[in-house]
Amino acid sequence: MDEQPEIVAKALEYVDQGWAIAYDWATSPAAWSQLALLVASWLIAVVVARKLGLKIASFVAPPTGAKGPFAILRRFILRFLPLLLPLLAYGFTAIGESVTRSLFGSGAVIAFGKRVFLFIAARVFVGKVISDPFLKLLGRYVLIPVAALYVLGLTDEAAAWLESLTIELGNISFSMMALIRGAIAGSLLFWLGSWSNRRSADYIKAQEELRPATRELAAKAAEIAIFGIAFLLLLNIMGIDLTTVAVLGGALGVGIGLGLQQIAANFISGIILLVEGQTTVGDYVELDGGEAGTIVKMTARACILETYDGKWIVVPNEHFITTRVVNYSDQGSANRYEVAFSVSYDTDINTVPEIITKAVAALPFVLSNPEGPDCELKAFGESGIDFGVEYWVSGIDDGRNKYASQVLFAIWNALKDAGITIPYPHRVVELKGGMPA
Repeated sequence: MDEQPEIVAKALEYVDQGWAIAYDWATSPAAWSQLALLVASWLIAVVVARKLGLKIASFVAPPTGAKGPFAILRRFILRFLPLLLPLLAYGFTAIGESVTRSLFGSGAVIAFGKRVFLFIAARVFVGKVISDPFLKLLGRYVLIPVAALYVLGLTDEAAAWLESLTIELGNISFSMMALIRGAIAGSLLFWLGSWSNRRSADYIKAQEELRPATRELAAKAAEIAIFGIAFLLLLNIMGIDLTTVAVLGGALGVGIGLGLQQIAANFISGIILLVEGQTTVGDYVELDGGEAGTIVKMTARACILETYDGKWIVVPNEHFITTRVVNYSDQGSANRYEVAFSVSYDTDINTVPEIITKAVAALPFVLSNPEGPDCELKAFGESGIDFGVEYWVSGIDDGRNKYASQVLFAIWNALKDAGITIPYPHRVVELKGGMPA
């Protein structure tokens, strides 16, 4: 027979060892007694878990509709109830193992059963306790295989085999075990960082007493701190010297100076915007470049504006620092608008301001503070006398509010009720030389 590869020969060796152990257990009365203890431990655990689980559930379960941190904590504890049965079986089996070893000096079968119960606990934990998709995926492909290797007693052999496999990148070499450990630790750390970042951002943004810009700045600072700590912990777990990070930071600084200056400028501009608070989420702004809209989101790189028609415009933060920005809203402050209209030349124009001012002031959105409506004579036009009415509103006439349209309707109705006509252009045509035949 041809010589088998090393991994195949090793697998066949483990199969032979497993077969020998199974045959020895099947023909040994002591092994059968230990198997009976395993079955008894499982049955006792079933009975105890059923009764104890009901008591724990009734004691821990919060009242219906209860909210708050304690209610959340109690519901979180209830999610671990499915682990009660395999853990009780594991505990009873551990007691049986100690008794068996003290009386007969052997307990290989019951020790194997104890590891099987721990494997069942891992399966239950992944299948019924974990609800996060990422953690469930990590448990399915990492925790359960490791638990299976532990049941078979192959964890040390698997770890040694992975340590023997190395990957070389120039003068740097990594073992496969180190890469797997780093990937698992990195995944857990950055998942925990994302979870912590979401919770801290929700908490910070719920503090209504803080200015919106301050909340955004605090959320960004918390995000940078959380992921920075996670990155340093990952480097420590993987055994990477922090002096390497210093060299990497120097190289990154050179890269920023050469090709990433725009990104760095936008990042610094975003911090300045958040610190100064001159523009914040909810403001309606217009830039020199013609971009105009309501700020719906501020990121480390850019601000996102929403236009009248629902389009989103991504504007780099640097534009808010280096160009002129007109802020119309400033978090809902009052704004003044003006609409123009004309009346015919046969109108008593002295009565027009009072009529229009009263009609516009009656509109529910028109403010009396800082100033009520003001109707002014503008010019004597070609076809009529031109007027303009100024009024203050709380907000922006952005197409959704339609302030100008409602004011024009009010002017039209008020002039019609007063018998005042709105002129339209007239032209006089003179025919010289008489009418044609």
